[in-house]
Amino acid sequence: MARLKLRLWPGSLLGQTLLALAAALLVAQSVSAMLLWRAAQGRMEQTMLNTAAFRLIGAPRFAHERSDWPRPGMDQRIEGQRRGGFERGSGAREFPMSLRVEHTMQQPIRPSETRMPDREQALRQILAAEGLNPVTVLVTARPLASDPLVRSRPRLLGRATRAYGPRANILVAAIQVRPGGEWSVARVALLPRRTGTLRPIILQTALIFVFLLTMQYLVLRRITRPLKLLTTRTEHFARTQEPSEPLGPRGPVDIRQLILAHNAMETRIAGLLDEKDVMLGAIGHDLKTPLAALRVRIESVEDDAERSKMAASIEDITRSLDDILSLARVGRASDPPERTELSALAASVVEEFEDMGEPVSLGESSRIVLPVHVTWMRRALRNLISNAVRYGKSAKVNLLRDGPEIVLRVEDTGPGIADDRIGAMLEPFTRGETSRNRDTGGAGLGLTLARAIAEQHGGRLVLINRKDAAGKIAGLGAELRLPAG
Repeated sequence: MARLKLRLWPGSLLGQTLLALAAALLVAQSVSAMLLWRAAQGRMEQTMLNTAAFRLIGAPRFAHERSDWPRPGMDQRIEGQRRGGFERGSGAREFPMSLRVEHTMQQPIRPSETRMPDREQALRQILAAEGLNPVTVLVTARPLASDPLVRSRPRLLGRATRAYGPRANILVAAIQVRPGGEWSVARVALLPRRTGTLRPIILQTALIFVFLLTMQYLVLRRITRPLKLLTTRTEHFARTQEPSEPLGPRGPVDIRQLILAHNAMETRIAGLLDEKDVMLGAIGHDLKTPLAALRVRIESVEDDAERSKMAASIEDITRSLDDILSLARVGRASDPPERTELSALAASVVEEFEDMGEPVSLGESSRIVLPVHVTWMRRALRNLISNAVRYGKSAKVNLLRDGPEIVLRVEDTGPGIADDRIGAMLEPFTRGETSRNRDTGGAGLGLTLARAIAEQHGGRLVLINRKDAAGKIAGLGAELRLPAG
């Protein structure tokens, strides 16, 4: 369900904004279309009630009931209602003259039929506006074929059925001017809800929706395209730390200011990195040269034990200096990554330790090819294996896939690391053994360098305490997790 949601909801700013605008426009246009359709249906309803009212008003026997008769234009309206044949007024066919108004003493609505109070009230208001105030108004709807008057005239029933269809309904409107008096009944075709009215409304809504969405897309693309270029450039700089041609300002004023600020920041960072490289090169040269001179001078020391201690101290300083310089240079590789078979790389590093007599073995391994900086990846794997051998007395290297990641795992059988210290172990100069003895604790840069190399490849370094069946710590697992893509 979560994956489906992620697929339906776009990840980009352009996609999310367009989706939100499309949803808002769709809701607004749907409400507008519904209001227009309801207005059209209301006009149709009003037309049917007006037709019934004018037929009743046009009955000659009601002329003396209307105090304001005749009214200007009334004769023309009533004459329009008296025209014979099947009329096509207001888009609807009407009853022939002989079926329009009936005068009867019988109750016009049967007990099984349902009255329509809203239509009755509307019809009463129309009649009152024309000067006719009946004591009773009844309105109902019934199938055409079940109407008593229509059924009593087979010829007219056939004509009406052909005109309206076999399942047509009619609106029956009846009025009684005096209590107990005669009923006047008018029949009007009950027009079905016009689905044809929806077609132009839907077409209009679709055209407005497409037009507005297209305009929003063009505007948003103008805004998001510079952001996309800026994102690509930032990712490239974060990966290579090499400046390139400054990105030209484009888009709205806010985006232009952001691009200019990024260009200035990138230039400043690149300058600081260059200064750092120059400084580290000078430090490496200035320190390694006197160390080499000291290494030559201690050869004149006659005491072999003392000379060995001095040489070991010089080697410790040299290795620590190399680690510091390597850590500082990670991410500034001049050569692009090479497609490398990681299983072969892991096997070659394991073989190096085996040749030195170290208890290192190659476990589960899959054939996986990935673009990596080979020299740095070897360095990271060596550091993890060295730590495993130093603290766990043995190391086992596994290479496997774990979903979207490639995992280089180095396992040992040592005491592991306390859970509250795992995060601190990845920081520089933090060691699993607290003494300053190089043989037991190292300089504390191995894991930090391995983490930096993993991050250089877009991955991460993960430390996990392995548990046995009883839940006790059975060793440490150090994992270089690299993206498979």
